[in-house]
Amino acid sequence: MKRIGERLPASPAPATGAPARPSVSAGDCGLLLLRLAVGLLMAGHGAQKLFGMFGGRGLAATGRGFATLGYHPGRVYAATCGLGELLGGLGLAVGLFTPLAAAALIGVMINAMVTVTSLHGLWETSGGMEYGIVITVAALAVAATGPGRLSLDLPFRWGKGGWREAGFALALGGAGTVVVLIL
Repeated sequence: MKRIGERLPASPAPATGAPARPSVSAGDCGLLLLRLAVGLLMAGHGAQKLFGMFGGRGLAATGRGFATLGYHPGRVYAATCGLGELLGGLGLAVGLFTPLAAAALIGVMINAMVTVTSLHGLWETSGGMEYGIVITVAALAVAATGPGRLSLDLPFRWGKGGWREAGFALALGGAGTVVVLIL
């Protein structure tokens, strides 16, 4: 019989060659900052269209504006655009379903550039597509690099980014634009 007072063996010493748990890098913090800025601004832009928040016109007035641009029914297109901006922006901000969130923002921005801002040239001072290009490229870059360690996508395969994720975001955003322009 073993004695009750016998000592339990100590935990084994950690292996010296074991990889340390990765820490949060400056790159992860930079991606978080980029995602929060672009994502929350786009979510706010969508909230302006949908709910009239932040000085926006709301869905009824935005729908009338979409109708004057040739989107019929204007209210449906305004809601689709507003939801794309709101949900895509929130997804990008928290790093959840990042390639899909990026696709939503890419689609909305390409559509805006094709139908409105490209007629005014490049620079925002003339109503040009400068803003749309920056948002599109930022969303595509986050899809390509992945959202970083400070994201809800971290445990998922698409949370690492890559060519496949960037291609998915660009193809889906582009396809969404084509569908909207054809209808």
